[in-house]
Amino acid sequence: MGGCPGRRAGAVGSLSLPVVLDPEAQDEFDQGYDYYEGLRAGLGESFAEAVQVALNQIGSMPRSHRVVFSDIQRTVVRKFPYCVFYREENPQVRVLSIFHTGRDPNI
Repeated sequence: MGGCPGRRAGAVGSLSLPVVLDPEAQDEFDQGYDYYEGLRAGLGESFAEAVQVALNQIGSMPRSHRVVFSDIQRTVVRKFPYCVFYREENPQVRVLSIFHTGRDPNI
């Protein structure tokens, strides 16, 4: 399936906790990239950059975002209708979902 060739969401700098995407979260990222790139050339790359900013923030300050359920936290992807849901699992941060906010959460 498409996605951003040669690029994977989640690479975060060495001063941060490693950010690891569940396979489902990687699929959601790839689908979002494909959708936006299909709308306009370069828009998928803008989406990827916005997600990367959110992942960098998660890795560097994992406890700074809103807890939405038990130990699951959420941050918003700027300029796109997506949220990143994650859990801190020392020594890493595990991304559970890169979720389109228009999607039914029960699916």
